[in-house]
Amino acid sequence: MTRPGNRVVAGVSGSLGSLTALHRAAAEARATGAALWTVLAWEPPGGNIVHRGGPCPAPMAAWRNMAAERLVEALETAFGAAGPEVPLEPRIVLGKPGTALLMVADHPEDLLVIGAGARGPLRRALWPSVSRYCLARARCPVLAVPRSPLHRTLHAVHRRNTWKLPFRTDELTGRS
Repeated sequence: MTRPGNRVVAGVSGSLGSLTALHRAAAEARATGAALWTVLAWEPPGGNIVHRGGPCPAPMAAWRNMAAERLVEALETAFGAAGPEVPLEPRIVLGKPGTALLMVADHPEDLLVIGAGARGPLRRALWPSVSRYCLARARCPVLAVPRSPLHRTLHAVHRRNTWKLPFRTDELTGRS
């Protein structure tokens, strides 16, 4: 177990933005000699309120296992078999993402690293921002990492695939 203040806490969802933030968190942990705590928040389908009256243990255990698998998959996607090359403490927390992150990053000496999230008024209206929630309420420093420059390119490729448009590799390299 590491001392408080000697850890970097990173929110993980498996999205490209969270993987970018995860890489930055690992770099911060290496630079400071800190442990990397990864947090994946999860809730039962329908939200936690549905299951408060008497959650059935079997489905709750299955959903928790699915969250654990998602965290392992995200860590493997980000770091491969080599891992982050710093002490790693994976956490799966039942709750909303912002609340779960602040529950783990609860010491003033911690560093919370999160993806900056989607931008634009429509996206903010439809999906609450975990990064804004954490920035407003955290008791420790928060590093909001912007999206990877590749995000726009990958989104364009995905859009082409969805609409079954022809794919040209020279678009990825910037040559026409």
